[in-house]
Amino acid sequence: MTRLIVVGGGIAGAGAALALHKAGFDVVVHEAHPDSAEDIGAFLTLASNGMRALAQLDASPAVTATGFPLTSMRLLDDAGAETARVPLGEAGTAHLRYRCLRRGDLNAALQTEVTRRGIEIRHGARLVSVEDGQDTVTARFADGTSATGDLLIGADGLSSTVRRHIAPKARSEYAGQYVFYGYTDTAPPSGAGETITMVRGSCVAFGYTESPEGETYWFARVSGEPLTADTLAHGTPARWRELLLPLLRKDTTPAADLVAATDRLMVTNATELPTGTPWRGGRSLLVGDAAHAASPATGQGASMALEDAVVLAKSLRDAPDTDAALRLYERLRRPRTEHNITVSGNISRGTHIPSRPGPRGAGADRAGEEELVRQLEWNTDLLGTGTTT
Repeated sequence: MTRLIVVGGGIAGAGAALALHKAGFDVVVHEAHPDSAEDIGAFLTLASNGMRALAQLDASPAVTATGFPLTSMRLLDDAGAETARVPLGEAGTAHLRYRCLRRGDLNAALQTEVTRRGIEIRHGARLVSVEDGQDTVTARFADGTSATGDLLIGADGLSSTVRRHIAPKARSEYAGQYVFYGYTDTAPPSGAGETITMVRGSCVAFGYTESPEGETYWFARVSGEPLTADTLAHGTPARWRELLLPLLRKDTTPAADLVAATDRLMVTNATELPTGTPWRGGRSLLVGDAAHAASPATGQGASMALEDAVVLAKSLRDAPDTDAALRLYERLRRPRTEHNITVSGNISRGTHIPSRPGPRGAGADRAGEEELVRQLEWNTDLLGTGTTT
């Protein structure tokens, strides 16, 4: 098997293309958007595990050229008092530090790296159908073009067309919160460099961080009934402030002033895919949010997608055939990603957070992290037969 079709050029798709190309496969990316921009106003954090995956793809420099590092997290109560401050992730290792950046900037950086390595990206290619043949799979696009390959990778996000082909009954579900995102360059400096501040408000879970250039990025998670499609479609920054500010002003924290100083806001309902959603069908496989979208409460969506990319490429490289590779990939990835769906959903709903699968205790957590490092290490054979060059 050599010809791979990647549908979706976002974080999951670009990451998969880099990994599969490094593993020696012929890859073409088909992206619906006419350029690399997506959710330009939203920001995200790449956690240390996501940065580790990027390092295995030799893509750290491309990503660290944008955004800024986060090395600590502090917690404030609803009176604005600091209750804790802790190191964040692997803060002592420069290329593994958490990184805050705009989603559009991350997409652009990854797609630029894909192109630099000679991997083709077809922009404006919106998938409309998938057809399985005896030995191949064909993707058909809205512009009348098509692509045929040995395997199709669906990296086309929460509203995945590839998932509708694999699991037509699968539907995303509301995760219990709607989420505001904003950024402002007019807020007074906080003096908390390389720090993300989490505010445990009485009504709103709020977080913010400040870039070296003085821009403040923030999010606010609000529990309640989902916002209607009409509200989301016709909302304005002023309307979003009207919804959010009364809740924030119940507390004496910096949150209300930050939102009041912001005129670039967006809001979305937090959604998730049910655990057990099928990932495979015929010669198609789902990765990233198309397979295991979680609510944003854990902030792990982008990092999990990059982990997927590395483990998928290594599975196809190390297993004896395609079917064995896809079984291996799913066996390695499903427990971790579905645990994240559950934990993140429970945070959003304010319910009990389960412990990580497997033996209890800190030792089990360390063992899980050590296993993840082994899975992501490019020169380690996933079948446990040693190392590969």
